[in-house]
Amino acid sequence: MRSNNMENDFFVDSDKLSEKALEKKHRLENDPSSRTDHMAYMEGMEQISPEIREKVLSQMESYDYSKYTAVDVRRALQNDRCSVEDFKALLSPAAEPFLEEMAEKAKRETSKHFGNTVYLFTPLYIANYCENYCIYCGFNCYNDINRKRLSADEIRKEMKIIADSGIEEILMLTGESPVKSDVKYIGEACKMAKEYFRNVGLEIYPVNSEDYRYLHECGADYVTVFQETYDSDKYETLHLMGHKRVFPYRFEAQERALMGGMRGVGFSALLGLADFRKDALASALHVYYLQRKYPQGEFSLSCPRLRPIINNDKINPLDVHERQLCQVLCAYRIFLPYVGITVSSREEKSFRDGIAKIAATKISAGVSTGIGDHEEKYTGESEEDTGDEQFEIADGRSFDQMYQDMESEGLQPVLNDYIYV
Repeated sequence: MRSNNMENDFFVDSDKLSEKALEKKHRLENDPSSRTDHMAYMEGMEQISPEIREKVLSQMESYDYSKYTAVDVRRALQNDRCSVEDFKALLSPAAEPFLEEMAEKAKRETSKHFGNTVYLFTPLYIANYCENYCIYCGFNCYNDINRKRLSADEIRKEMKIIADSGIEEILMLTGESPVKSDVKYIGEACKMAKEYFRNVGLEIYPVNSEDYRYLHECGADYVTVFQETYDSDKYETLHLMGHKRVFPYRFEAQERALMGGMRGVGFSALLGLADFRKDALASALHVYYLQRKYPQGEFSLSCPRLRPIINNDKINPLDVHERQLCQVLCAYRIFLPYVGITVSSREEKSFRDGIAKIAATKISAGVSTGIGDHEEKYTGESEEDTGDEQFEIADGRSFDQMYQDMESEGLQPVLNDYIYV
């Protein structure tokens, strides 16, 4: 079980905050009664059936991974189809000695359904303004960073630089500010992206189904939303202010996206914020239950770990080491053999190269988490007006280098597998 003394120190004060702002920040941090109800929807937030949320959280809360034994793990590995109970065994500490066998089975499943392909994409951050106080995030509204929102011309310039490198899939991201990065602004960016890329994803603040429908009509193919943690009590202590504080609205974002016509949806917890085994279980069950309700949708999972941020370089994923991360990814593949699995540049080169041959089907390349700095990153030409990054990356390989490395590992890099008619 998680040691109680293993905690990150997330609180950092900027000397640029006014006395009034600092007072409010400290009150939010220290007085729970000053915070809004994290389970209550805010005005304008669409409410849908809580059925899937209730199922997932019930399973997570009752999950006692200490009860599973080597016998349970062996049975799970021998079964042709992985049940929910088998999956729970594979996530348990009892499965750690079986990691090699899990990797072998995961590799067989990946090969069976995806061959030796690995998809390449890159993220494009178009704004980093944020109205939330999420204490672990570099974009949080109290963090002293350079803020920027790209203009239409700047977005187009960034997209052209990325497209000229050969990349055909882009994931566009913003900070969570409906004021600075409104839905129309994001929609216009989607229209531009369709001119340069064959596959366009979004990782933005959650919106209502009608807004997802509009963004899909503008050119967005899929939406990724990190729940961060599925432990609602822990979630409350991490998200102290803003729309993101509303736990159920965030949980239901992928379903609203599917209701709005999005082709695909991505899911993730940020491992290291809470009990990673329970968060991994909940992430996969979220996919599992939604997949049955919306069989037409494409589903994917990612497995990011906490990384250092500007003004707090001590943040780390605590007890989620590479061995535990590998266990989670292999368990995902065995339980959900058809689901895409993305491994981001938060992880080191050696880990990403290895896991791409076992369970991952999609990896990012040529990554920058800053705003407006692709010209500098891709061509070496300095750009003066840029916004700060969300977190530190661990694998900074270019698209060309990543493509070559994947080929040298015996994999076939794929840039896009969709034909639009």
